[in-house]
Amino acid sequence: MKIGIMTDIHGNSSALHAVLVELDNRLDIDHIYCLGDMIGIGPDSNEVLYTLFERDDISMVTGNHDEAVLALLTDNEYPLSHLHAREHHQWMDGHSLLFTHYHIDPNKLTAPISQDPFSRIVEPSLSHVAALFRDNKEALICFGHHHPVHFFSNETTIYLNPGSLGCNSRPTAPYAIVEMTPLRIEVHLEEAVYDNTTFLASYEELQVPQREFLLRAFHGNQLNL
Repeated sequence: MKIGIMTDIHGNSSALHAVLVELDNRLDIDHIYCLGDMIGIGPDSNEVLYTLFERDDISMVTGNHDEAVLALLTDNEYPLSHLHAREHHQWMDGHSLLFTHYHIDPNKLTAPISQDPFSRIVEPSLSHVAALFRDNKEALICFGHHHPVHFFSNETTIYLNPGSLGCNSRPTAPYAIVEMTPLRIEVHLEEAVYDNTTFLASYEELQVPQREFLLRAFHGNQLNL
């Protein structure tokens, strides 16, 4: 079995389509998992959600940006730092897997978005992520939220964050392919190259709030390089 893993699309439909084209062209991907933050930051939220929901081979968990927008739409209390996620377990080929947007304390699983239940982000390292998920026993733990790539393993667990698909300082969209047999789990980190000039220009065309900060912080200020 082979699955695609992607996270943190952040309203970037160009990057999402580039990744989906690569995955579809392979013809050997059994399912795709999206680990949250489909919307927010980028201006293509509607296009991203339409693309994801029109397919029956993609499963999603919500991230902090998704939950924050839902809180606004349902008149619930808005989070101080808009952090929330749902955990989702799957069993495949005899392996226990965890798909989550980021670590969340078990006592806070049902906490509303306004209570900021997500754990504090740790810097990418084996020791940090192993300590963060120390109470989890899954063989593969897939997460997002922190935009850099995380790929670490020890004797019992593989920790995988393929990196933010939609927020990058280069015109590439990272994702991962996980191949599983009853005896092993193999991870392949991938990148889809795409033309992001129209997407970046849309920040100004659509007058996206805080666009200068967003382009600088989440896209490496590529328009001004």
